Amino acid sequence: MPSTLTTAAAGFGTGLSLIVAIGAQNAFVLRQGIRRDAVLPVVGICALSDAVLIALGVGGVGAVVVAWPGALTAVGWIGGAFLLCYGALAARRVIKPVGALLTDGETAGSRRRAVLTCLAMTWLNPHVYLDTVFLLGTIAADRGPLRWMFGLGAVLASLVWFAVLGFGARLLSPYLARPAAWRVLDGLVAATMIVLGVTLIAGT
Repeated sequence: MPSTLTTAAAGFGTGLSLIVAIGAQNAFVLRQGIRRDAVLPVVGICALSDAVLIALGVGGVGAVVVAWPGALTAVGWIGGAFLLCYGALAARRVIKPVGALLTDGETAGSRRRAVLTCLAMTWLNPHVYLDTVFLLGTIAADRGPLRWMFGLGAVLASLVWFAVLGFGARLLSPYLARPAAWRVLDGLVAATMIVLGVTLIAGT
């Protein structure tokens, strides 16, 4: 029988493998980290949201989510439209740069926008529910009484990843001091958001 530590490590590895991928949420966290804008609340929202969803999955809510395909379809349409709009804004910044984007502080307005955008990218993505609630929940169920330790490992993986991505991104600041570098980054963000948005809508 697997030990508690082994089960938690398995949850950590499984959670990390699902989180570490090029996606809308990761691209947004990376951009906020490089800008040093609302990094703590953005990292907190991502990690806490994953913790809630993983707990729901481990608790057995995955079957309920799968039983409501209409709800996932609606989330897919709304999330896809949101990503397309965000991608269009990023593409606009490539064409018309808005000035220096590296900041050491944040305003109340920028923090509020960052929080709302992060919430939308997290909760309007149906793949988040399928990965954290259904997939992780299903794998955790096979662990029997140790399923919550597996879930705890996955939650820890999420926290570590988003903290490293958000707070470690500032190390890239020296390489992005020029406007041309930011145009490249925004171009990548725009492409990622638009492709994911189209994929979400096409898959619903």
